Amino acid sequence: MKAKPSPRGPDPQRPATVWLFILMAALIAMFEGYDLSVYGATVPALLREPGWDLSKGEAGDIGSLVAVGMLIGAGIAGAAGRRLGTRRLLLSGLSFFSLCMLGSALADGPGVFAASRLFAGIGLGVVLPTLTAVVGEMSVPRVRARNIAVMMAGSCVGSLGAPLLGSWLLPDVSFRVLYLVGAAALITVVPWALLRLPESPRYLVRTGRAAEAARTAVRFGLPAPRPPSTSQPGHRFLGLGPLLQRPLVVTTLLFWVMTFCGLLLIFGFSTWLPTLMQAGGFSIGSALTMTCLSWIGAGVGMVPGGVLADRFGPKRVVSGAFLVGAAGLLLMSRNPAGWVLYLCLLLCGFGLLACQAFVNAYLIGSMPAELRVPAVGWSLSVGRLGAIAGPSLGGRILDSGLGLEWNFYFFAATAAVGATAAIAVPTGPLGRPARRRTTTALGPAGSASAV
Repeated sequence: MKAKPSPRGPDPQRPATVWLFILMAALIAMFEGYDLSVYGATVPALLREPGWDLSKGEAGDIGSLVAVGMLIGAGIAGAAGRRLGTRRLLLSGLSFFSLCMLGSALADGPGVFAASRLFAGIGLGVVLPTLTAVVGEMSVPRVRARNIAVMMAGSCVGSLGAPLLGSWLLPDVSFRVLYLVGAAALITVVPWALLRLPESPRYLVRTGRAAEAARTAVRFGLPAPRPPSTSQPGHRFLGLGPLLQRPLVVTTLLFWVMTFCGLLLIFGFSTWLPTLMQAGGFSIGSALTMTCLSWIGAGVGMVPGGVLADRFGPKRVVSGAFLVGAAGLLLMSRNPAGWVLYLCLLLCGFGLLACQAFVNAYLIGSMPAELRVPAVGWSLSVGRLGAIAGPSLGGRILDSGLGLEWNFYFFAATAAVGATAAIAVPTGPLGRPARRRTTTALGPAGSASAV
């Protein structure tokens, strides 16, 4: 007997199947987040490592290398996602960056360590856009931003774990232990993903496995997939061509600006916050513990922010988060009292570290279904330029002799630019944040109207 469709739209997703998948995605994101924040947690120890003789500027340059690798990896994800499918991309990227974490733990000098961070970035750059796109594809529109936010909350948990572990172990234990923890994905989440990670229904249909695609769609409560239309936009220039043509070009460029600002803030702020706190008079343990407050703010605010984005539209949440982060930074520049500083760190966590998750959800909802992987991949690839700039510029400002407050001014100005770009996104058919009826949001095959 054929089930009747839900009056709210497509058949509801099966809770057990969906939540196990979201849990797996959150665990993958947790290791990704741990890898992104572990460097900032270990910078004070690296600056004191015997025989390495690193300056703050050189440490900032090493912090930027992972972003250089992510620039390459995000480009690989955007170019290869259509050919290889999300499953192979995710498994390869996750395994690769976990192995590179092991390489960082075993490095015998700054050269080998820097190379391991560069290669780890390639794996991370493959994982994040692919994971975001597949969670978006496997979610019905009315809960898409929420599911992506839950997944990214896993990244915040991992990012919180690195400074917490550092505050407990450092300086009594070698920094290498923190990188060994990051390599644990090889014996935990990789085997689970190998057994249970689903393949994209659209990829299955495109490669002639329509029956498997239909079964996957039923398990996740998605519309039945159909063969791609021959009239779909081409994927010239590794998927970039359609994104730079009308009517998508303005939306694409504005998301590139948002992602540039978002990743500059994530990498720059998280890399230098422990050092800034130390320069402000806190011990390394206290500085790392206070850094945890920013990741708590990101994790606590992630899921409510996703729910608000589903209800009121992601444009308001993205622009508001950037502005909240800017306000927190400006308050921190005034050397506030203890409780105000703690509040500012929480606000900065939500506005600076969690904001990129909302940007990704906003982007996925603004692009045609067949362009989501290249759109996210290219956006994050261009945004990696900001991730490269953030740690290096933060280190240069510290070395310049300017006051600590200039780091906060610089990051606050970047957040203001990101908010402006979010507000400027066109409200036309392929970029609007306004809510739409979920009965047609995916169409019969997850088509270009998905929001």
